[in-house]
Amino acid sequence: MIVYTPFWETLKRSEESTYTLIKNHHISSSTIDKLRKNKPLNTTTINDFCRILRCNVEDIMTYQPSDEDQKL
Repeated sequence: MIVYTPFWETLKRSEESTYTLIKNHHISSSTIDKLRKNKPLNTTTINDFCRILRCNVEDIMTYQPSDEDQKL
């Protein structure tokens, strides 16, 4: 399962906030909600966050094995 815990830590260290992401960078509030709930995001959105926060993908998300993962 992909989790976005690193995103919140990276955001705290940055000069940005959820407010500035929405207001200045036109990130939708629904995207912020997806981050909070560890819902899937597309790679374009992940790329945008990396650009805005000047970080790497691993600073946004991480994989954690979970029993909730879909069966392969």
